[in-house]
Amino acid sequence: MSTQRLGELLVREKLISLQQLRQAQEEQRRSGSKLGYALAKLGFISDNEITNFLSSQYRVPAIDLTAVEIDPELAKLVSRDVCERHNIVPISRAGSSVTVAMADPTNLNAIDDIKFLTGFNVDVVVASETAILEAIERVYDAPESYEQMLAEFDDEEVDFVMEDDDLNIHELAEESEGAPVVRLVNAILLNAISKGASDIHIEPYERRLRVRYRIDGVLIPEMTPPLKLKSPLVSRLKIMSQLDIAERRLPQDGRIKLKLGKGREMDFRVSVLPCNFGEKIVLRLLDKSNLQLDMTKLGFDERPLQDFQWAINQPWGMVLVTGPTGSGKTTTLYSALSELNKESTNISTAEDPVEFTVPGINQVQMHDEIGLNFAMALRSFLRQDPDIIMVGEIRDFETAEIAVKAALTGHLVLSTLHTNDAPATISRMLNMGVEPFLITASVNLVLAQRLARRICKDCKAPTQLDQSVIDDLRISPDVLAAGNPMKGQGCRTCNGSGYKGRVALYEVMRFDEDLKEMVLQGASTAELKAAAIKGGMKTLRMAGIGKIMEGMTTPEEVMRVTMGD
Repeated sequence: MSTQRLGELLVREKLISLQQLRQAQEEQRRSGSKLGYALAKLGFISDNEITNFLSSQYRVPAIDLTAVEIDPELAKLVSRDVCERHNIVPISRAGSSVTVAMADPTNLNAIDDIKFLTGFNVDVVVASETAILEAIERVYDAPESYEQMLAEFDDEEVDFVMEDDDLNIHELAEESEGAPVVRLVNAILLNAISKGASDIHIEPYERRLRVRYRIDGVLIPEMTPPLKLKSPLVSRLKIMSQLDIAERRLPQDGRIKLKLGKGREMDFRVSVLPCNFGEKIVLRLLDKSNLQLDMTKLGFDERPLQDFQWAINQPWGMVLVTGPTGSGKTTTLYSALSELNKESTNISTAEDPVEFTVPGINQVQMHDEIGLNFAMALRSFLRQDPDIIMVGEIRDFETAEIAVKAALTGHLVLSTLHTNDAPATISRMLNMGVEPFLITASVNLVLAQRLARRICKDCKAPTQLDQSVIDDLRISPDVLAAGNPMKGQGCRTCNGSGYKGRVALYEVMRFDEDLKEMVLQGASTAELKAAAIKGGMKTLRMAGIGKIMEGMTTPEEVMRVTMGD
């Protein structure tokens, strides 16, 4: 079935219009994708609808590839090139037959190729183009199992080297380039990508080596390689990060860039820290393809989103985003900058480090060792005719003072602080030494945020909240009656955890005249918070309760990431 034939059939059955077909064909020519993928991408028809249509049209069973365990042995018989050329994937073998998922069940050439390569009869099932491409990535990009790799090492030969100075640098370099070590490092990195990890921790202890992944904000043990791999593993990562493998006493920072095919790139920010029994390495995964820059999809409720958009669209003033490390502050700031990024606007950012590059924005990497810190960068920005300035973090009085002055002299300033909630941010700035009248004159809005794990969509089910939870969260009967709390049962998609992905909780405090007056009169953080809530601000805990009632997250998650009011 040609692309033209598929389009004609869908139009004839009135599943899409002729105009939609032409738009999809234009998208197909522009991107080089398949027609079905282009139709789904443009939202004209879903993958499932195309699959069900083909199934009924050709009387071939449809299959959900995400729910099927694909036999990895078949990947050795049918190459990735064949699968991608015909848009197929072999699924399983039974006796003298092999079952193959196809986007085009009329492709006789593909069936003949599979028969020739495997020597088996072919049973055809139909699946969407997108699902087949994802299955091909899953099967052919899957790293070799740890067990297979570690089988090449003999634990009996492990020697405990207590003095790092005894290690030969040349031998280390050679060991780190050995095939087993290279494959193990690649597997650790690729497995982290496939599992959606945000960080990789490689930790040496006295008698063991541990690898953990941070997935959806929680550290999960992944593997324990033999201790004899400690030095070659660290050296391999240092070489990939262009760091000094001879330096084992000082912390080092580097970066790894991996090309994963189909134009996708993944950056790893690497931090090496000397510890008691060797060097601990933490790699932060920076996947630009997963960077969500659409503010409406970040998790804002309607009014907080309106307040935030009002603040970032002011001609001058300061917008502060607060929260602990890993709470999504960077994503929120990049989303704001993406919305403000226009030809008529000059935007400069001072970041430590620059995590994602954004075309059209002047991004400056901090280098404290040569004196380029946030304060110096801010001073330079003010001589660069800026409209909007983003400062990675306000850490000291000097940076805070320059940021406030920039906000008062006609610039919009975006920045972050480490505080527990929005009202506490004002107290933090006062403690830094910034005068109250300068804070009230410059700050437009303060936003505090957290990330809670999202309930897995594939195994979520309605649940009843315990009375103790209702009491702890102080959920009112009206809210409870209108809510629809859910709980993940645990499935293959979420590795049995019941959670997949994260949802943001926001506490947005618009700095209105009443709050400014209270700051000038020396009000406490608790008084500011009470006044802000009275004025309509939802606290982080309140936002979390809202997400529980919408079935997005669980009470356990909300209590884990927020403090009681």
